[in-house]
Amino acid sequence: MSGDFLVSLLAEHGPWVVLVFYLLWRDLQKDQATRAVLDKNSLILTQITTIIQERLPRARGGGE
Repeated sequence: MSGDFLVSLLAEHGPWVVLVFYLLWRDLQKDQATRAVLDKNSLILTQITTIIQERLPRARGGGE
């Protein structure tokens, strides 16, 4: 977007344009933070599952 376009938007619609872009930007930041936490939790759950599977005794008969 060019600077002239932003200036014309601000001149026509006032501070509402800045507010909308700010709120959209903050929403994006929250989404990124949430995704980072979910990714970390998924990694931890995968590691816990792997540790549990390694420590469980394996069935030797196959049909038991």
